[in-house]
Amino acid sequence: MGKHTQWNTEADIDAVVFIAVLVIGALYRQAIAAVGKTVVVTGASGGMGAGIAATLIKKHGCTVIGVARSEPKMLKFIEELGPTYAQQFSYKLFDVSVKENWENFYNELVEEGVQVDVLVNNAGILPKFKRFDRYSDEEIERAININFYSCVYSVKTFLPMLLKSTDPGIVNIDSSAALMSLAGTSMYSASKAALKGFTEALREEFRGKCYVGLVCPGFTKTDIFRGQSNAGGKGEKVINMISTDCDLMVKMIMFGIEHKQALQIHGVDAHAMSVFGKLLPVNGSRLFSAVMKAADIDLFKEVFKDDVELAE
Repeated sequence: MGKHTQWNTEADIDAVVFIAVLVIGALYRQAIAAVGKTVVVTGASGGMGAGIAATLIKKHGCTVIGVARSEPKMLKFIEELGPTYAQQFSYKLFDVSVKENWENFYNELVEEGVQVDVLVNNAGILPKFKRFDRYSDEEIERAININFYSCVYSVKTFLPMLLKSTDPGIVNIDSSAALMSLAGTSMYSASKAALKGFTEALREEFRGKCYVGLVCPGFTKTDIFRGQSNAGGKGEKVINMISTDCDLMVKMIMFGIEHKQALQIHGVDAHAMSVFGKLLPVNGSRLFSAVMKAADIDLFKEVFKDDVELAE
């Protein structure tokens, strides 16, 4: 017969309680690391950006400076926050893909004596699904500038200020497209893969000095498809089937930020692309693209149909 372990003394119990308190305390301190911080969030007027901003304000007591281009959407977001929380939010309207705009924004904050602790680069666009040769020069430049260079400019500009914070952080919201490229996403995948490489290098260069997080969400139910003029009908239903609810996506992203995760991959489609991208780096992309073609929906018609078919 084995002997049962017993708590024979109050000291034993106290020791266990003490260890438990230390563990819980450590997790708690890590989870509230952002409390009271000043955070800049781009693309804050809607979707995941608005959700992240609201969570930082309501749950962590942060002061958030939102960056976007639409003032009506910003005003709507402030209204949704309510008068109490709205006091912790301000916004700036400018094109994030222009370097000078970031420099002017930074100088304004310096003059006002504002110390930014965390930078969340969330702004991004999804160009129409097209075969590469069907993109205009303007579409190519816009995708690269907004999805990649905006993050380069923001980090380059704000890094000196961030490093003065007691707990600095940079979070780049990327995409599952950085994990595996699909037909029709040449410029989107290129811009997101560039952001992934940039973020991973930053993480190592500033390890121990600044938290750098990379987030790769899959399809999410936001208005990012507003630029897809052919996204309705059957195509919209297909996308919605594999998309993650925006509120759920925000919760998962915030959990990762709270616990300073280096890499986050969220969504069934994103995890599938991550696995296939590693195990089948060539055939995985071919398989997913074949499924897109077989779906035969208008959303992908400029990817797989030839010029004659498009003209019909």
